[in-house]
Amino acid sequence: MYGLGSIVPRFLNFLLFPLHTRVFNPEDYGVISYLYVFVAFLNIVYTFGMETAYFRFATREGSDPKRVFNIAQTTVVTLSLTLSGLFIIFANPIASSLSIAGKEHYIIWLAIIMAIDGIVALPFARLRLEKKPLKFAFARIVNVLILIGLNIYFFIIADWLVQGEISFDIKRLTDAASQESRYGIEYVFLANLIANGFYILFFIKILASWRPKIDKEIFTAMFKYAYPVMLTGLAGMTNEMFSRWTLEWWLPENFYDEKSSMYAIGVFSAAYKYAVIMSLAIQAFRFAAEPFFFSNAKDKDSPELFARVNHFFVIVTSFILLAVTINIDLLKFLVGGEAYYEGLVTVPILLAGYLFLGVYYNFSVWFKLTDKTYYGTAITVGGAIITIVLNFILIPIWGYVGSSWASLACYFSMAAACYLIGQKHYAIPYNILGGLGYILFAVILIVISNQFSFDNTWVAFGFHSSILIIFLGTAYAQERKNLTNQ
Repeated sequence: MYGLGSIVPRFLNFLLFPLHTRVFNPEDYGVISYLYVFVAFLNIVYTFGMETAYFRFATREGSDPKRVFNIAQTTVVTLSLTLSGLFIIFANPIASSLSIAGKEHYIIWLAIIMAIDGIVALPFARLRLEKKPLKFAFARIVNVLILIGLNIYFFIIADWLVQGEISFDIKRLTDAASQESRYGIEYVFLANLIANGFYILFFIKILASWRPKIDKEIFTAMFKYAYPVMLTGLAGMTNEMFSRWTLEWWLPENFYDEKSSMYAIGVFSAAYKYAVIMSLAIQAFRFAAEPFFFSNAKDKDSPELFARVNHFFVIVTSFILLAVTINIDLLKFLVGGEAYYEGLVTVPILLAGYLFLGVYYNFSVWFKLTDKTYYGTAITVGGAIITIVLNFILIPIWGYVGSSWASLACYFSMAAACYLIGQKHYAIPYNILGGLGYILFAVILIVISNQFSFDNTWVAFGFHSSILIIFLGTAYAQERKNLTNQ
């Protein structure tokens, strides 16, 4: 249920992608993506790792969970209101520095959105601590449904109302979503703000019961525990989002036929959406795998078990890499307008990057079980350094294609470092050659598939399906013995 509360909203939010790329040109879509990169980073600062600290200190023997919640919530609310207040006060210079002068209301609305996100972060954590997954999932899903509904209203239905006519014909709906809307990108932020307002109503009882509390001893201990969590989060977000910043900074002028850097960010961000398919699969796996790893840690055969889990994980994610890549000629129609198609060349690279990120999550079990989580921080920071350096080197040469290779290099390096260090502290007999073999097999099939082109969609679909069947048949023949032994 907690997984539904995180995965389903992300999938539903993915449904906005075809709408936005139809009503906005790449440059406008780039502005949206660029600003939300800042939001992603700042949300980590707003909560300051206090969610994890709340879990840790509220579950200690002899602790008062209500008192711990009040202290943590006081910290987060104070920080959120202070930061958002500063953003609102300095909205004009901030907008100018971000090349959106005259659009100060973007900054103001995003500041309020982040304040609400911060204020409700601990109430969401409290639902998890109190084992209320239904409420957790309900709030997350309803928020995204409101967001989707408002986007459809602003960018489709409102246009009909202005024109004095409305139709619920499917073709009319599709046609309307393929035309540039009379409403600007600020309505994306407004929809987000209204949807977040639902959180305040949903948590009104918890927020009303909260009493500001300051306890120097507990706060100091929580702060020392929380700030490394925040730093790790920022490093991880650098690996995830930093390329969209650096395209604005390091992309040479006129690199893409006199198109702006925001145009490049818009095209690259659209391509990144396809990688969400792999990201969702990995996130779903993590929700199941992490408690599985901990519950089986004391079993004497756990190393072999963890190795098998990772092996089959690589097979499944290699299949996803293959399936998405060879069908990109069909999936590209999710994107509105051929202007976005040029960025699809990065999709296989981004998918492979997320595959190795998933492998890293599997390899990371060793430092979680040995309470050496500082290794995770060091590896993540190392990945962030690789991301920054390679973006600096590759963007002037290859543009956003360079950014995608930087992402793959980062996650591959993190997985490799985690494996090599982990084998010294908690040896697990991973089938490295077998896993790399499946990844290489998927890549070879992609290369073979790309040698053929079909005008008929059904013929293309049949050919691609046969490629997938070859992969699955080979994997079954190879793993049949292992499957029957489980």
